[in-house]
Amino acid sequence: MKLDILVFGAHPDDAELGAGGTIAKEVSRGKKVGIVDLTRGELGTRGSAELRDKEATKAAKILGISVRENLEFADGFFVNDREHQLEVIKMIRKYRPEIVLCNAVDDRHIDHPKGSKLVSDACFLSGLVKIDTQMDGDDEWQEPWRPKLVYHFIQWKNLEPDFVVDVSGFIEKKTEAIMAYSSQFYDPKSKEPETPISSKNFTDSVNYRARDLGRLVGVEHAEGFTVERFVAVDSLDALI
Repeated sequence: MKLDILVFGAHPDDAELGAGGTIAKEVSRGKKVGIVDLTRGELGTRGSAELRDKEATKAAKILGISVRENLEFADGFFVNDREHQLEVIKMIRKYRPEIVLCNAVDDRHIDHPKGSKLVSDACFLSGLVKIDTQMDGDDEWQEPWRPKLVYHFIQWKNLEPDFVVDVSGFIEKKTEAIMAYSSQFYDPKSKEPETPISSKNFTDSVNYRARDLGRLVGVEHAEGFTVERFVAVDSLDALI
């Protein structure tokens, strides 16, 4: 299956938090979007890997994406080396996306910048002819593929975006997908330990960040992204 957009997240829920509105909007426009989670989030204070598997499946259905996979790297301990790069390359070559979205380049959680650099490096390496990869159980070698664009969503830290996407009308879908991870986020009835993302302030912040970015560009809600190269437009009036 060829995808238009492939989203990588270090943990289940990263894609929803960072780019849930953009994903929902692109799906509504007929784009084929997939998510690849690098880990199962097994080191998370609340819930369990098995529970987060179920939550990720539920969130995927809410967003309407075409596919979701998990590479089962070690939460907290995966590294940007040849072994991990090759596994990410296999996903890129399997789905041949035009655009890749991935973790923030700088963030509070150590897995986020690690995942960001790992995916970015793999996107480049995936285009090299002399790197051979093969999916498990498949006799055929994969063809090289390099995405045209790599964008990084913004997470805990308020990084300055290089561009924003108007997600007005899709913030409710994003919120629904985020709250599918009921073990992780605000629940006044939960007996689980408190974490930085389990407070009501955190879940509220997802909305007010989107509202603030939207305010700055004259729309209701927006999501911000950073880029690895200059953003180019066809003409001066191409921006909203």
